[in-house]
Amino acid sequence: MTKLTLGSHPFLLGFDQLERLVERTAKSGNDGYPPYNIEQAAENRYRITLAVAGFSEADLSITVEERQLVIRGRQRDDGGERVFLHRGIAARQFQRSFVLADGVEVSGALLENGLLHVDLERATPDRIVQTIRIDRA
Repeated sequence: MTKLTLGSHPFLLGFDQLERLVERTAKSGNDGYPPYNIEQAAENRYRITLAVAGFSEADLSITVEERQLVIRGRQRDDGGERVFLHRGIAARQFQRSFVLADGVEVSGALLENGLLHVDLERATPDRIVQTIRIDRA
């Protein structure tokens, strides 16, 4: 008996990339830092919010690589100028990845009060009905 996977199911033609995306996302293994929220702001608008206290705009980068939104943070070393008696605020580098569906684009980003907001928007496709002509043999 052959096991059917998502990409090999006979009714799902051309979805083999979806299976690879699911596998890649499952392997990403994020450790929970920094914490984040995903909100639906409107029917076709979303917002990802990351808690990035202590990071400045220069410490953060946002890129889209092959339909994958990648947010990276790296704080600069202060050169040992400060002596900590207790260091409870995390100051480590991070990378968070989110797979974007086709048609979802990053519309902007905002850093305020230690929160990084990344806004996403899904373009609404035009509804087109296509009639296919049948040729004679």
